[in-house]
Amino acid sequence: MRDTLVLNASFEPLSTVTLNRAVVLVLQDKAVVEQEHPRLRMRAAAVELPVPRVIRLCRYVRVPFRRQAPWSRRGVLVRDRHRCAYCGRRATTVDHVVPRAQGGGDNWLNTVASCAEDNHRKADRTPEQAGMPLLYEPFIPSPADAMLLALAGRDRAALPDWLSSAAA
Repeated sequence: MRDTLVLNASFEPLSTVTLNRAVVLVLQDKAVVEQEHPRLRMRAAAVELPVPRVIRLCRYVRVPFRRQAPWSRRGVLVRDRHRCAYCGRRATTVDHVVPRAQGGGDNWLNTVASCAEDNHRKADRTPEQAGMPLLYEPFIPSPADAMLLALAGRDRAALPDWLSSAAA
């Protein structure tokens, strides 16, 4: 079973939690089910409830402002939708546009998803030096963008219509 999307009381996406944690939040009246799995129900001795896909907290949770999502290899693959920046095939690795040996580092604008073959072929060169132009430019996702891209990449059906259009 996939994770459950948690929305703030203001309908802003906050995070994902396990199905068990989502059920506990609903049973403790800390959250309400906004979208449920069709035809799936959870039953216990004294309670029956829908299997939640999206829950909304009943009380607003103040979240510290974050200007940008923290960089990670997984984040780069999700941002680029697991598509190689050089050939468009399925990407399994992350490539540095400007290699570390030439002063490049681990940041959103210097890393792209890459298939292993292109990553090896490009080696320790820039795309211009290797004659391998990028199909798209890397960008810095906002924290909300990063979460929506991750959720849309895993299970687009888990998002409500108004949220899935924002993740497209």
